[in-house]
Amino acid sequence: MPAAALRLIALAASAFVAGCTVIPKPAAPPVSPPPASSAAMLGVSVAPLAGRLNLTAGDAASGLASFIESCPSILRREDKSGLTILSDWETACSAARIHSGDPARFFFDNFQTARVGSGDAFATGYFEPEIRGCRTRQPGCEVPVYALPDDLIRQWPDDMPESERTGRAPLGRIDANGDFVPYFERAEIEEGALAGRGLEIAYAADPVEMFFLQIQGSGRLALAEGGVMRIGYAGQNGRGYTGIGGVMREQGLLGDEPGQYPGSMQGIMQYIRENPEDGRELMRLNKSWIFFRELTGDGPLGSLGVPVRRESSVAVDPNFVPYGAPVWLQLDRPEANGLWIAQDTGGAIKGANRFDTFWGAGDSAREIAGGMSGRGQALILLPNSAADRLSRK
Repeated sequence: MPAAALRLIALAASAFVAGCTVIPKPAAPPVSPPPASSAAMLGVSVAPLAGRLNLTAGDAASGLASFIESCPSILRREDKSGLTILSDWETACSAARIHSGDPARFFFDNFQTARVGSGDAFATGYFEPEIRGCRTRQPGCEVPVYALPDDLIRQWPDDMPESERTGRAPLGRIDANGDFVPYFERAEIEEGALAGRGLEIAYAADPVEMFFLQIQGSGRLALAEGGVMRIGYAGQNGRGYTGIGGVMREQGLLGDEPGQYPGSMQGIMQYIRENPEDGRELMRLNKSWIFFRELTGDGPLGSLGVPVRRESSVAVDPNFVPYGAPVWLQLDRPEANGLWIAQDTGGAIKGANRFDTFWGAGDSAREIAGGMSGRGQALILLPNSAADRLSRK
């Protein structure tokens, strides 16, 4: 081939390449570490208790009483947080049973403080509501309070690979075709998915009050027949919890501007009552449904299986706080500051340093819990043996 022809081909090739956009191979995305699933994975810093807490006599006395009440249950449970082992609590509980004198001395002698991660805390509040109800359905009292259904089961879906089956199997049911499917959500249950199965243990008069009682997880029914029926958490349908207050804020419905509703439980209830159709659809965004059982004796009971006490019991994520552990809160809501005992959990209480403070029953409890939204710092109190072990790591 003549040189001139070769040069023409080379020039043409150069022009072709120059006119093209060369797309570089995309760089591999950075590999992010998986989120910490326990306090031990997140990291803990330990320090002596003395000098860090302004522990009042009242706080110490109520905390010690709740701690002692928790001990039988603590000693039967595995600590999911990875911070303690059973012998840590055996020593602390033995000391609590024989302690006399200053209650604050018990905590100073037997515990050290631990900050989980940054320690940046967020706390809400819950209470034991009392709403109107009845044992048997009657006009004006027709919202069913359901017991735990026997077809609610935990099972891995058949089409889920073995490699993805980690943690606890999901909740669901077996449908008419024999397939494992998610359990009925709130809208389906409200429309009668469980009707006619004899699961009703009582009825409530007001669907809005019943919705918020479900969020609290326990409460009282002031019965039309006379007396009070206490109901407690028996289980949940496995559907995700959606906080409708957050949805309302995103929609601009809650806030301090003219035309907005107060950002509290009372403000949310006001909106739902003034806008019943939109309010019903708003509540149905929370697909979670709580099943109940009748409680007799002392209560209400937390998930630890012991009664929760006003201004002493706190709900936690047990992956980050051991059940039964004392918790010290220092928040921008001073009424929630001080010592609490981890005795409960909840569907919305997830992650490190997330707490839900218990305020008992009655109008003051409703007001405080409904408006509780506190931020600040949290310290977990760990038995000395656990704190020493963590310090050596």
